[in-house]
Amino acid sequence: MKLVCALKDHPFSDTEETLGVVLYDGATTENRGSVGGAIKYQIVRDKLVPAARAWDFLSLALSVTAADLAGHRSESPDGWTREFELEVAVVDPVFWNSQREFVNHLLGFLTTDKWQVGFLGGGIHPTPDPEPGRPIEDSVVLLSGGLDSLVGAIDLVAAGHRPVAVSHTVRGDAENQRHFAQVIGGGLRHLQINHNAQVPDPETPPSQRARSLIFLACGVLAATALERYHAGEGVTLYVCENGFISINPPLTDARLGSLSTRTTHPEFLGLVQELLNAAGLRVRIENPYQVKTKGEMLKECEDQDLLLANAIRSISCGRYKHFGYKHCGRCVPCLVRRAAFLKSGVEDDTEYIYEHLGRDDEDHSGFDDVRSVAMAILEVRASGIQDWVGTALSTAALGDVQTLEAMVCRGLEELDSLLKAHGVK
Repeated sequence: MKLVCALKDHPFSDTEETLGVVLYDGATTENRGSVGGAIKYQIVRDKLVPAARAWDFLSLALSVTAADLAGHRSESPDGWTREFELEVAVVDPVFWNSQREFVNHLLGFLTTDKWQVGFLGGGIHPTPDPEPGRPIEDSVVLLSGGLDSLVGAIDLVAAGHRPVAVSHTVRGDAENQRHFAQVIGGGLRHLQINHNAQVPDPETPPSQRARSLIFLACGVLAATALERYHAGEGVTLYVCENGFISINPPLTDARLGSLSTRTTHPEFLGLVQELLNAAGLRVRIENPYQVKTKGEMLKECEDQDLLLANAIRSISCGRYKHFGYKHCGRCVPCLVRRAAFLKSGVEDDTEYIYEHLGRDDEDHSGFDDVRSVAMAILEVRASGIQDWVGTALSTAALGDVQTLEAMVCRGLEELDSLLKAHGVK
């Protein structure tokens, strides 16, 4: 599939073979896509002045998101791996074309597709406001509305940091994101961004593989707008996620494809960091919880009172929208959430659709995710963590993986305690 993603004044050539996607505006014809329509106006309204290559990185992320939405896995030869040819309008095409092979590798790792990305001129770089706003905060934290990002923001403020909170909004999350930003540290500066991707004939259900790239790119954009960045200093972008979900090892052989995403995998974050370094963007990505389980994050949170008052509002469920904006209680993210509450001793008042996991039927103990967790626990007991974790940690980029393996073991122990508490055998 071929896509050309550029500003609305680009001379798009509309054909059946090529999808034109308008960046930072609405689609100009019904057979074109659009993405990022409100972002430019939001940044200009706030008088922020991000770096040119941060805009370029966001343009790449938006374009990849549009492609992810437009590409149908069912139409690929193997029913899964898609092939994309993508052209993206940027301010600095010479630099970005020098990184083409690296970008293709990064995207392939993230989405498990085949990418051929090229860059053309004509990218976005808004004229700075005569009196630009340069926020004095010291860092940026991604605030998703989930439990991990809530703990992360609380801990950062408790440690004396003053981060800008950046959120990528989807329906069901926006209000919680605003609430968390308001109650942490007496109120954090908060930037909420939505990609607003629209394409003709989107894949249903939509793929979410590329969404984390948008989230990171928005964080980078905000980081390069800070006063300290303009003064020549570096800025830390905090991506707070428990290590078990970050690694997200396939629980069974059947989960190697669609069910094992890599959105905050340390290798992926490392690849993004390499790209930022090559671009000369002084933004350092850090996950402070890479070797902690979710239960450990909750138990060690620096402000237990604030956590207790707000944890119930956080969202973890992988099918939250599908279940009427309620937690299902049985998908892997819900199971990890429930296990974390049990481990930490923090009271879990979350309403779960499938509360009693021990019921012997297909909706509870017999549900695929519950059975997959139980099977993973048995396999690790039988053959050890190294054989089970497999390719999730088999890369030289991670260095010594023993600490990560130990964390994954502790994450499985938390899940084992949850299943035992519900009588799942």
